[in-house]
Amino acid sequence: MTHVITLVGNPQQSPVSPGLADAAHSALSRLDGQVGDINWLSPGTACDVPIDGIDPTVAVEAVRAVLEGQPVDIVAQRRKHRRKRLLIADMDSTMIRQECIDEIAEFVGRRAQVAAITERAMRGDIDFPEAVRERANMFAGLGADVLERVYDESISLTPGAETLVRVMRRSGAVTALVSGGFTQFTSRVAERVGFDYHHGNELEIVAGKLTGKALEPIKGGDAKVELLDRYRDRLGISAEQTLAVGDGANDIPMIKVAGLGVAFHGKPSVVEAADAEISNGDLTALLYIQGFREAEINA
Repeated sequence: MTHVITLVGNPQQSPVSPGLADAAHSALSRLDGQVGDINWLSPGTACDVPIDGIDPTVAVEAVRAVLEGQPVDIVAQRRKHRRKRLLIADMDSTMIRQECIDEIAEFVGRRAQVAAITERAMRGDIDFPEAVRERANMFAGLGADVLERVYDESISLTPGAETLVRVMRRSGAVTALVSGGFTQFTSRVAERVGFDYHHGNELEIVAGKLTGKALEPIKGGDAKVELLDRYRDRLGISAEQTLAVGDGANDIPMIKVAGLGVAFHGKPSVVEAADAEISNGDLTALLYIQGFREAEINA
């Protein structure tokens, strides 16, 4: 079998029942091609259905139609190089629940204004570097100690973040956190989650206060692609062996060039660009779509 269809749910909110798996299998069996047996990766959470000779896009559409809007993520991919050797992950609203820059804005009473710019930038409506500069300027004069307070009081990990990175590293993959946010946060998040490396922009601090500037050059979508390529070359692996995940417009370039580009609760433009969409499961879904079993994840 050349391809595999994976169904992934959120066991706390949208479990994958045997009935749903059987319905998906029946829908695939009605298409021209070969369909293998259902293979449970984690009962109630994720299962595989191998296929051959069926267009993956057609297969996903057939399964989606028969599941009738059930909150289950459906991913089709080639079985070759399914387990990836490089993970490149966005930070804000991906590995963590928040947008750090919006949380900083809370301390200057400008959350609504900054959040509106963030939303436009993540949709791709405005230039990302300019959006970073515009928002950073609003923080001029703010004590640098606020950044630590924001992290301690406001930042929480997305469910499954630590598990995703731990299991991938244990399997031999290299993991890198790449963000258009700030190193004052990427360093802390990377250490907490367990990433091998982290990259981001940097807020300028002079005499213990934010100057209102982000150090140039501002890293956006192109920088994420450059980092993915740099790590891939260092490891001597093909693009097929890489996984990129993010939610906003500045993640689209790396999602497009990765072997498996995943939109995690992403904006519509990101979903359109991605190979896979995870909108129901948590970050452990990225392990199941690589074929990891529950026993391997919990080992």
